[in-house]
Formats: sequence, structure tokens, C-alpha cells
Amino acid sequence: MKWTDTLDIAIELFETHPDVDPKFIRFTDLHSWVTALPDFNDDPEHSNEKILEAIQMAWIDEAE
Repeated sequence: MKWTDTLDIAIELFETHPDVDPKFIRFTDLHSWVTALPDFNDDPEHSNEKILEAIQMAWIDEAE
């Protein structure tokens, strides 16, 4: 997965962290969790606030 695979990342995060409410996650934690996903294969430095926000929004949609 790459940073642009926001939906796939969100689904993985939803399955990996089912007890987390994505509305209240810090972007520093989100960044760490994404880069720790087994299928994630992108440069950790290529993320930004816009990408992290898109992942968070997709995760919120997935959780609802």
C-alpha cells in the first residue's frame, strides 16, 4: 500500500485497531500506525496533513 491508498489503509486500521475512535486520533499516532501496517510499502516521509486527514475520514466512514 502507498499513502494514496487511503481506503485500503483505513480498512486495515479499522481491523487492526477496532477499539479506537478515529475521530479522536492524533496524526502522530495515525502516521505511526499506517507505517507499521504489514502491507504498507511507501516512504514514511511522503505523508502530509492532507493525506493523514483523508485516511482519518475514510476510517471514520468505515467505522460507522
